[in-house]
Amino acid sequence: MSVYRVTDVIGTSPTSWEEAAKEALAATAGSLRDLRVAEVSKLDITLTPDGKIEAFRVKLAVSFKYDKA
Repeated sequence: MSVYRVTDVIGTSPTSWEEAAKEALAATAGSLRDLRVAEVSKLDITLTPDGKIEAFRVKLAVSFKYDKA
């Protein structure tokens, strides 16, 4: 039997939601082992004061396997 934890991570990119997701997963993979699934839970954008897109943001629910201690 296995046990998994789910945690939220947010990635940002000035170019796209896809790049934001890749950024979040690259950072997460550097900290956590045995990543299993990443589910997009929210997409949004930040805007400049004049209403232009500043950054694309992706919130991911990432699951990873617990190590037995």
